[in-house]
Order: sequence, then C-alpha cells, then structure tokens
Amino acid sequence: MRLYRAAGIALLISLALTACVPPAAQRSPAEIAAAQQAQVLAQQGKFDEAAQAYLTLAQTSGNRDEYQLLAAEAYRQEGQLDRAAPFLDSIRRQRLTDDEPVRLDLLQAELALKQHNAPRALQLTTQPNLSVPTPLQVRLLELRSQAMQQTGDLWGAARTRVEMDGQLSGIDQAQNRKQIVTVLAQLGVEPLKQRAAAMQQGDRMLPWVNEALTQLGVAVARPAPSLEQEVGTMIPGEGANVREGFKMPAHVALLLPISGSTASAGTTVREGFLAAYADAGRNHVPRPPVRIYDSAGTADGAIKAYQQAVNDGAQLVIGPLTRGEVSALFGLPQLPVPLLALNHPDDKSLPANGVSEFGLLPETEGSQAADHMAEGGITNAYVIAGNDDFAQRAAKSFKAEMEARGGKVAGMGNLGATGVNYASTISGLGMPTDSGDAAAATATNNAGIFISMRPQQARLLLPQLKLARVNLPVFGTSHIYAGVDDAGANRDLEGVEFCDAPWLFDVQPGLPNHGDIAGLLPAARGTSARLFAFGMDAWNLAPYVDWLRAHPGSYLPGASGQLTADQFGRIRRVLVWAKFQDGLARPINGSLQMDSAPALAPPTDNSTPPPANDHPNNG
Repeated sequence: MRLYRAAGIALLISLALTACVPPAAQRSPAEIAAAQQAQVLAQQGKFDEAAQAYLTLAQTSGNRDEYQLLAAEAYRQEGQLDRAAPFLDSIRRQRLTDDEPVRLDLLQAELALKQHNAPRALQLTTQPNLSVPTPLQVRLLELRSQAMQQTGDLWGAARTRVEMDGQLSGIDQAQNRKQIVTVLAQLGVEPLKQRAAAMQQGDRMLPWVNEALTQLGVAVARPAPSLEQEVGTMIPGEGANVREGFKMPAHVALLLPISGSTASAGTTVREGFLAAYADAGRNHVPRPPVRIYDSAGTADGAIKAYQQAVNDGAQLVIGPLTRGEVSALFGLPQLPVPLLALNHPDDKSLPANGVSEFGLLPETEGSQAADHMAEGGITNAYVIAGNDDFAQRAAKSFKAEMEARGGKVAGMGNLGATGVNYASTISGLGMPTDSGDAAAATATNNAGIFISMRPQQARLLLPQLKLARVNLPVFGTSHIYAGVDDAGANRDLEGVEFCDAPWLFDVQPGLPNHGDIAGLLPAARGTSARLFAFGMDAWNLAPYVDWLRAHPGSYLPGASGQLTADQFGRIRRVLVWAKFQDGLARPINGSLQMDSAPALAPPTDNSTPPPANDHPNNG
C-alpha cells in the first residue's frame, strides 16, 4: 500500500496542524497545549506516541470523535492500523466535519481489506455522491482497486488504476502502471483480445490492454502513428524568434557504454550525438554544456553514472544504451532528473512521468511493412524470416499488423543459421507461381512476400524465388540493406522495397548530408550508420522530448525517422521506403517535407561553448 501511505504522512501532519480540534469547540489552554504536543510528535514521525496523546485527549475533552480519528490515522502511519480497530467503529460519523467523514471511510475500508472483508471495503469506496478532496483521491482509488481485485473484478480494478495514473509520478506511478498490466494479464489472452477488438481507437483502456497482451507474448498490431504538427514551427506574433515546443535544458548528461562489451555501439552513438551537436552550432541552436559518462554497459555502471550526473547538476540525462542498464535505472526508487533512455527495459515495464524511451525496435519495421503493403493493395502475405531476435520480432509484428488490417498471412517460413535449404523453405509455403494460367494470375494480384533477414540471406533467397517461378513483390526491413551502394552484390535484390532511416538517403531536409559525414567518420558508414543516426536524434530530441509527450500528433523530423511520442513516453519512429534499382538502394519518394527549413531554436550567437568534455567521465 505504498502508493497512498507515503502521501498519508504529509496529509496527517497537515491535518494535525489544522484539525486537532474543531473550530467550534471551546478549548482550554491545557487542551491546546496537549494537542500541539501531539502534533509535534506526528511531525517527528513518532506516530505511536502521537496516537496515545490523541487518545488521551479523546478521553478528557469534548471532541472525542475527532481525536480518535487522528489517533487512528497515527496508528495507520505507524503500520499498526489494527490497534485502531477497537475504537474505529465507535467514532460517530455525524459528529465529524469537513473531510473527516471521508477520512474515516478510508480508514475503515483499509481495515476491512486487512480483515479480508473486500465487499465492505468496496462499499465504503464506491459511495454515490461522495465528495473526495484532491489529497485523498489517490488513496480512495487505490483502496477501491484493491477491493475490486479481491472481489474478482479484475477489469474494474485495472480501470480504477488507470483513473489514478495521471495523479501519480515517479516510482509510485511506475508501480501503479506495472500493477495495471499485471492485473489485466490475469484476465488471459482470449478475453483481452475480445475486449481489444470491441474497443474504439480512442478508448483509454486500449493501450493498456495491448501492453498486457504484449507481456503475455502476443504480437500486437501497432499502426504507424499519426503525424500532424511538426515541432519547431514559428509562433506567429513573436518576431519569428520563438519556435513552438523548444525548451533546451541548461546542462545535459550523456550516459553511454564507452568501455565494456558494448563499447563499440556506445562509441557510434556518441559520435552521432556529437555530430548533431556540432551541426546545431551551424544552425544557431543554443547548445548547453554536455558531459559524457561511461556507463560501462552494466547495471551498476549505469546507476553510478546517473547519480554522478545528478550530482553534477544535469537537467536532462540521455541514455543509457542497453536494456539491462535501462532496467536498472527504472528500478531506482526515484529519478530526480528527467531521463531519455536510449533503449527499452528488459521487463517491458512502462516509464513514469519524466522518463521517455527511445530505441530502434524491430516491431516498428515489421508493423510499418504491413501498413505499406496493405496500402498498396496487398492483403495476402507470405513471411520468410531469419532466426535472429530482430528478424523474428519483426516478423511477428508484421503478422499482427497485417491481420489487424484485415489481411492474411498465408504462410511463414524460417531460415536457420547455417545449412538452410532455401528451395524447401519456399516450396513449403505454397506460394502462387507464374504458371501462365488465369487462376495463378488472380492469386498473385493481391499477394506479396515479407522478408526479415540480413543481406547475405536475402541475396541467396531472391534467386531461389525466381527459380521457383515465384514473382510476387518482395518487401523487407532495413536489415537487408548493408548501408552502402554495391551494385554487384545487390543486383539479386532488384525491386525489393524496404523501410529505413531517412538520413541514409538524405531525404530529411535540415540535417547534415550523410555522404559528407560518412566521408569523415567511419562510424557513419555501412550498417553502423543507423546507430549513428540514432545518436544524432538523441541530441535532436533534447529540447522537444517534453513537448512531444504532452502533444499527441506532434513530431520531430529526425535522422532515424519522423519521431513522435505515445502516451507512455515511448518515442516512436516513422520510417521511409527505399527500393533496389539497378543494384542501388534509392528512396521511393522525394523529400519528407515541403519546407526545407529545419526545426530549430531561436537564433543566437555562435559563442555557445562546446561540450564540457567529449570523452568518457569515469567519475
């Protein structure tokens, strides 16, 4: 019951200050002094002694009911509410004033739960026309949720917790969100699927149901988010110097694994981050000092780095990079400085307010591939995937999204790590072939193939498809593109469409040219270019992360995609589509926006200092 216990301490002290004795009661100097002493004991956290003092006052003054209520609340704060049971029912509710009746109801409800009398607790917390002061609302909802859960109303318990979600923050909110998903998961997969199917897109419970299904291992449809308003738009009447949503923190900390087994990835992200930082100076964007901390790729390293950043005065912490590191920070009792995590936690727990997540998820690519194919009239898909984690997760996400759009996955095949027989995999799927008859032609009209695999596998698969006379259009994830133009190696991939980061093709105006950067920095070349772009966006998000979270539909034109935030603070990407033509990967459409002006901050001078240090800080 942590959620309402911590808040209750401050509430009890404030009540002691204002409600020791009803204003209408005549108090003697001795009673006033005794009440003040009980108040001091409560402020000092001596709740047992405070309770005894209030009980003594109840016996010697004309305000027995009010003093007994305060004594019961003190016992509760001591964790010994059972000691109030002998006198709690004797408190006369009609003699109480202001918020005191509600406080009594909450105490009785909590005691009822401790005594396994959930129906009684539910009755006390669902009274009609009950006016509950704001400081008590979270506690009421928490007790109501517990009572519903104990009476078997799991759906009602989860809905009640969703109702209180916006009133919480920090570890309290994180714990409540975990409880929501846990309670919903207890309903089971099929009941949750049925509820989700019956909900409208705007239903506030739908995202929570989808989270529960995900926790249960179900691939959930995740359509591309709606992009309505670009951040950084000039605000009319402000002299063209103010851009909407821009709020740059005064001191930024970057947590990355510069040492350890993931140092290579951390270094690439760091170089991308610093490249975007340098480019911001060219565009006259205010640049605060940035200090880089080595998280070492471990849970302990991430915690120490975060705590050091806080001690050094950081106003925004970006990172860490690995799932384990992110999980470690999410498990801390408090995150006093806002965090933009560069991955998602191992346990898929939801971030609390002040925490955002940004990662290169395979599910993003799978679902957007399904959307792209469906928009092109393909409703019958065949899936062939590699056996690595990225490939499998993208394939599952593709299937969920295709079926959510009313399409069908007619067959799924997997490629082993070595010794795979591509011909047998193809024949096992029963795909329509180019046999020349009318039936075959009809079957191919609305069919396509989704592949989730690396370039080497795709280059072996595509010729085998042709040998089998399977001439369906092929779509893939970014993994089939090695990030460099190699017409000879990629000629077998002719016509394959795939989604990827826009920066690789220079279709996002306002960003530095990919070729120019790649010519200077090896980390910006090949497959690592996506991590480099990810690092660029880690910087680009810094002044807009709060705005994105608070304004659904707003988006940042980024290097790794168009970036927007969902209700849980997860940054989602909308990718671009490219196609192999004459062995070269080329974007299918042109620029992503008509206005080539970047989403910048107000103009400033060029005297902004560089990062405080651009090397790992092991302190």
